[in-house]
Amino acid sequence: MTDFTHETPVRERRAGSVPMREYYAYFALIFAATLPLTLLTWVLSAARRMALPEKGPFKSAWSQAQIITPRIFSA
Repeated sequence: MTDFTHETPVRERRAGSVPMREYYAYFALIFAATLPLTLLTWVLSAARRMALPEKGPFKSAWSQAQIITPRIFSA
């Protein structure tokens, strides 16, 4: 009979992988930082054109955070 209680293999992380919690923390910080700027840009654009822009401020901030965050982790 085999004893599996000792020296069970531990699932190791791949070399170079970043914990997802850290990624989400940076994503949240970047999203929070870009939100006021995108909101201001959205309001100014709506006032200038007298029509609502295609992308809302939240979607714009979300897409900017999706672009910026991976660049931080790939550097």
